[in-house]
This record gives sequence, C-alpha cells and structure tokens, in this order.
Amino acid sequence: MPSFNNRIKQILLLSVILLLVYLVIKELYLFLPGVLGAITLYILSRANYFQLIFHRKWKKGWTAGMFIIYYLILIGLPVFLAVTLISPKINSFLADPNATINAAKSSINTIQQQLGFTVVSESSLTSSLSKLTTIIPSLLNSTANLITNLAIMLFVLYHMLVNGREMERVLNRIIPLKQDNINMLAHETKKMVKANALGIPLISLIQGVTAALGYFLFQVPEWGLWGFLTGVFAFFPVIGTMAIWVPLVIYMYASSTVPLATGLLLYSVIVTGNVDYIARITLLKKMGDVHPVITILGVIVGLGLFGFIGLIFGPLVINYIILLFNVYMNEFIDTPPGELPPQPQPDDSGDQ
Repeated sequence: MPSFNNRIKQILLLSVILLLVYLVIKELYLFLPGVLGAITLYILSRANYFQLIFHRKWKKGWTAGMFIIYYLILIGLPVFLAVTLISPKINSFLADPNATINAAKSSINTIQQQLGFTVVSESSLTSSLSKLTTIIPSLLNSTANLITNLAIMLFVLYHMLVNGREMERVLNRIIPLKQDNINMLAHETKKMVKANALGIPLISLIQGVTAALGYFLFQVPEWGLWGFLTGVFAFFPVIGTMAIWVPLVIYMYASSTVPLATGLLLYSVIVTGNVDYIARITLLKKMGDVHPVITILGVIVGLGLFGFIGLIFGPLVINYIILLFNVYMNEFIDTPPGELPPQPQPDDSGDQ
C-alpha cells in the first residue's frame, strides 16, 4: 500500500498534469477539430497502415505520406467543389450587397403575391437580408479557420501514423481500466467512428447527387449549386434536405412553372426523401447503427462545441457517454466474472 506522503505526491502531480492539459486545450481550442479529425482518420487508417508496414515491410514515413496525399485529395475535392460553386455568389454579393438584397426581396415578394398571403413582413424581410452583410464576412473567417484545421489534421495524422504502435502502448498503460474494458472501448470506438465519419457523409453525398439529378431533370436554375447545398443540409436530421427542396418547389410554383414544380415535388418526396431511409437501413446497419435520437442530440451538441465539423463529432460524443457508462457498469457495478450474485435468504418468519 502506498504511504500517505506518496499518495499526496501522486495527487499533486496529477493535479499539475491536469492543470497543464487544461491550459493547453484552452489555448488550442480553435484547433481542436483538427486534432479530433486526425484521431478519426487514424482510427480509420490504422489497420491498412499496419498491414503495409508490418506485413509488406513498407517504410513508415513513405507509407504515412501516401495516406496524407490520399486524404488530401479526398478532402480537397469537396472543398474545391464548394469553392467553385459558392465563391461566385459570395463575390457578387460582396461586390454589390444592396443589389443582391433588393433582388432577393423582389423574388420573395413575388412569391408571396402568387401565394396570396404574406409569409414574411417587409420589415422582417429587410432586417433578415441586411444581416447577411455581417454573416458573409464571418463565414469567410470560418472558411480560413477550416483550412487551418485541415492542415493541422493532416500534420498530426502523419505523426500519429508514424508513431502509432508506441502511442497505443502508452495509452494501454495509462488507461485505468481492465484489459477487457480497454478492448471493448477500442472496438466500440472504431465502430462508432466508421458509422459517423464514413456513413453520415456517404449518405449526404448520395442524397446530394440524387437531389441534383432531380433539379437537373426539372430544370431548376443552377441545379449543381442546389444539389451541393442539399447534400450539406442532409447532415441535419429531421429537416435535412427539406430545407432546400421545399423553398425551391414553392419558388417554381410561384414562377408559374406548375408542371415542373409538381414533378420536382413528387421526385423530392418519393426519391430524395426515401433514399435517406434506404441508405440508413443498408449502409449504417453494416457500419454501426446510429439511433436517430443520438444523431439529433449529437448535431446540436457538436455544432455548439466544434462548429461545422461537429456534425460528425457531436453524435460521437453522445455515443461515448453511453459507452463510458457501460464501461463504468462493467468495471465497478456488475458482478465480477466467476462470482455468483448473492442469493435471497428464505424468510423464516413466515407461516409454517
């Protein structure tokens, strides 16, 4: 048994370590999504990476560099697509904000006149559109922050891959749990990361492509941009893609393109709306099922904590709370293996 003085030294040392960790996290909070992204990509890559360096005897540095190039291309493509589709709109807005706001007001007023009732009052409409002048610059700042986090993510991922075995040995030593619980924690973490980091973006991609096809078929102007935005909004549960295609359908009805608007409405309800359900019961069931309630709560928590990347990490945090609770029950509450639970004693006070 450790002496009282040694116990005090242990507590003081742990307190200093926790304080330093808190200060580091506090100062690097803006770059936390990049670190979390690196951990996610490491979990997804470690099996293939270890296969190459231990079985095929590839060099660690070159193999890690190959993974970095792969992820750079994989992540760079949607970023390039977003910049290509959205940057012209942002540039035109910044060049003449008033013209864009007046055009938007005119379109919305026309739609309200066609519908025969007022959805948004003139003052509310003017106030909402004017706020765009402050939102756009902050959006550009967020884009710069996102690019910085992507660079940090790839940098940290490289060193995690190169030093993966040593890092895992250290973690295995310092985690204060039974080995069975450590193994369960690792297995469940891998399953949850696959479901959130692969399954959800893949479903959003499928919905974006499906919606873009419908917009093209029913002659929606700039169908590529709206398809991309539909894929982005597919991350959000409950409302999801409806945030894009419902206003488009209303706009097309108000623009007197009734046959095309009706076709888009039916396509969006029957095809775009159901492809999400089909993808979830096939892809996510294989990767690791994520309950819709966990997804909704996770998105709310994740957006507040990590920004846009929280759409992936938010559900992961909620899942981890449940997982750690199960580990706690297994570690401290449940009956240890080999021991029988206490049997109830007969009540001798009863009638004979």
